[in-house]
Amino acid sequence: MSFDPIVDEVRAIREAYAQRFDYDLHAIYLDLKEQERKNGRKLVSLPPRPYVPAEPIKEKEPVSR
Repeated sequence: MSFDPIVDEVRAIREAYAQRFDYDLHAIYLDLKEQERKNGRKLVSLPPRPYVPAEPIKEKEPVSR
């Protein structure tokens, strides 16, 4: 495995952030939502796209020789 200092730095920051909240995902979520609110940027929520099922894969007919 190769050494990447940027990845290591990001992982260390993520670990320290999670440790601040005792790894409580709900507390982390609430903190992130508070940061979004304080940021002041307008957040846009788009409606979900409608589900369009993919066409089924058609099986090829056997080639007769």
